Amino acid sequence: MAASRLPPSALTLKQFLRRQQVLQLYRKILRAIRHVPAEADRCYLKDWAREEFKRNKDATEEDAIRMMITQGNMQLQELQRALKLAKS
Repeated sequence: MAASRLPPSALTLKQFLRRQQVLQLYRKILRAIRHVPAEADRCYLKDWAREEFKRNKDATEEDAIRMMITQGNMQLQELQRALKLAKS
């Protein structure tokens, strides 16, 4: 059997796809935060999002990562609903 050309630290396909989901969620949250009218609130939310993602960056358990992505999506939806209500 031929040796793999990939470095030992290379991500599996599942890990790569999960990483893409996390990055996509982070970008969506940052885009939603841009629509927050108050500068102080925007800064607070940006710092909060950054710290949450940094705090969990070393998570490796698949179920925990999936749960965090689900929770992040729910928080994003809540933020989007609040922003929509604030505009109306």
